[in-house]
Amino acid sequence: MATTTLKLPEGLKEHIAALARRAGKSPHCWMVEALEREAALTDLREAFLREAEQSARDIDAGGPLYAAEDVHAYLAAKAAGRVPRRPTPIKRTRSR
Repeated sequence: MATTTLKLPEGLKEHIAALARRAGKSPHCWMVEALEREAALTDLREAFLREAEQSARDIDAGGPLYAAEDVHAYLAAKAAGRVPRRPTPIKRTRSR
């Protein structure tokens, strides 16, 4: 494990200490876990953006398009525990 120094404003230090006490942890443990969560969230956010950019490139290259209402209905049915039919791609209209 590496050692580092982190200078915190006094109010934040006190707030973290109180949060850590309520969680039954040391302030050090609480901060390490918070940093791990934030690093994982950043990784997820970056992966989401990469996937979104790739999806946009796929669509620009002629990939399938779906009507938003069909996708919403599909997701609502899945969330309700049903086994819905997958949405059907819509036909592209030519842009001028």
